[in-house]
Amino acid sequence: MKRAAVPLILFLFGFLLGLLCLFPMSSRPPDTAPVLSVQGSEGEDGGEVPTFTSKDTAALLRSAAGVAEALKYKDYEALAGYVHPERGVTFTAYSTVNLETDQNFSADQIRELAQDDTRYLWGYEDGRGEPIQRTIAQFLEEFIFSVDYTQATSVGVDEIVMSGNSLENLKEAYPDCRFVDLCYPSLDPAYEGLDWCSLKIVFAPTQSGWYLVGLIHSQWTI
Repeated sequence: MKRAAVPLILFLFGFLLGLLCLFPMSSRPPDTAPVLSVQGSEGEDGGEVPTFTSKDTAALLRSAAGVAEALKYKDYEALAGYVHPERGVTFTAYSTVNLETDQNFSADQIRELAQDDTRYLWGYEDGRGEPIQRTIAQFLEEFIFSVDYTQATSVGVDEIVMSGNSLENLKEAYPDCRFVDLCYPSLDPAYEGLDWCSLKIVFAPTQSGWYLVGLIHSQWTI
C-alpha cells in the first residue's frame, strides 16, 4: 500500500498533536522518558504478549527521532544515552539480522567511537562479496546514516515500509521489541525505486523508557 510522503519530524509532530492532552511533546533520553504502560495478554502459546498504549508509541517515535538526530550530528554522547545498558546495540548491514555475527557495541563504546580506529568486519558487500571492513565511525557514515533519515519521506511504526530480496527477519530476531522504519522509497526518480534505502531503529521496552538495541540498514540488493 502506498504511503504518504511525510518527513519524519512532520510525521512525529502530527502524531503527537492529537496526544497533547496526555503528555508533553519533548524528546528525551530513556532515563527520563515517561514510564511505559505495558500490559500483558495471553497469546496462542499461553505466553504473555505485551500491549502498548498510544502514549508508549509517541515515546517510541520521540526516541527514534532522538537517535536519528544524534546520528545526523554525530553526537555520540547523546546516541550512547539511548543504548540499552545490558544488551548494547547491534548493527546490521543488509536487512537480515544475525545476532551471532553482527557487531554489537555497549553504550561506553559508542561514547568513544570517534577514537576507535579498529576496523571491524560488518558483513560482505552486496553483489561483490567483498568484506565490509570499516571503523565504526566509517560504517555509520557509509551504511547506517548514508542519507539524512531525519527527513525520511516514509515512516513505518512496527511495519517495514519496503523490502527487497534480502530476508527481513527483524521481528524474529527482536521478538520483544518495537521499531521505527525510516525509509526513502526513492532518492532519484531516474532509478525508478532501485535506489530505495531505509534505517530501522529497534528499541526494547523497559519501565524507564525505550532503549536502543538495533540499527538495521536496508536497500535494494542483487
